[in-house]
Order: sequence, then structure tokens, then C-alpha cells
Amino acid sequence: MREGMHSKSRACMSVKLEVIGIEVPKGYNIVLGQAHFIKTVEDLYEAVVNAVPNVKFGLAFCESSGPRLIRYDGNDEEATKLAVEAARKVAAGHFFVIYLKNAYPINVIDRIRAVPEVVTLYAATGNPVQIIVGETDQGRAVLGIVDGYKSLGVEGEKEKEERRKFLREIGYKR
Repeated sequence: MREGMHSKSRACMSVKLEVIGIEVPKGYNIVLGQAHFIKTVEDLYEAVVNAVPNVKFGLAFCESSGPRLIRYDGNDEEATKLAVEAARKVAAGHFFVIYLKNAYPINVIDRIRAVPEVVTLYAATGNPVQIIVGETDQGRAVLGIVDGYKSLGVEGEKEKEERRKFLREIGYKR
């Protein structure tokens, strides 16, 4: 590119930043990521439904070309509504959100990562999240995720024991 063109195009660019809060109701977990193709919805559906028996979920995907629709699917009406609403708020290119019930993200993450269209995962959590979105004249992009709250200190022996006990109570350690 010629020097003059590069300088001119740079001078015209700007980015508007926005922080979008996404609610994670009690009993739900979410997985947030980016993928790149219209078949993402069907492939994510298959990945999640095949990962955990009795999982209830809904997912939504922001298409970023063509009709630029929010594509969605799921096997739970409320989870699907939550996913569509979150996707509508974020409205960033190729962003996806999955709301899960009866499963933890750890149960589905490997299957989601194995979906060929998945480019990255931003978060997998039961915490409230804030999504940092940048908007240009072309569109919107997820720049980062705030997952939960700021750390307050370092665990001591009591907290270590509580962590170990909790993992055994929920069946992830013997």
C-alpha cells in the first residue's frame, strides 16, 4: 500500500468501546467463543448434546456476512432465549454463546474445541460476565471478557481444604 493511502485510512479509523453485562442465572453456566461458518450452530448443537446425558442448553451465533442473522438452536427453551438475548446484546462478528443446565463447562469444552469452525473460547463460567466490545464503522468485535470479580487475596490452608472438599462433593475428585 502506498504511504499516503495508509496514513489517510489510519486517520479515519476510530473504535468505540462498550462493556456489555451478561447475566448468568443460578443453575446455569455459559461458554463464550468465536467461530467462523454458518454450520457452526448445528455442529455446536451436536457437540454439546453428545457430550453429557440430559444436558439442557441453548446456543446462539452471530453471523457476520450475508443476512447477518443471529442463528440459534437448543433443547431447552429458556436456555435458548437467554443465548439469543446475550447474542443480540453483543452482536459481534462470529460470536457464540451457549447456556448450559445440568452440566458444567468442563463437561463440554473439549467437544466444543473440537468443532472445526471454533476459532477461540473466551470464557466458560457460572459467574456474571462483562464483555468488552469494540465497534468500528465496519462492525463489532469481542476484545475481552471480565469473568466474575477481582481477586481479594491468596488462599490459606483453610481455603485449600474447602476447595479440595468441594471438588469431592461435586464428584470431580475421589
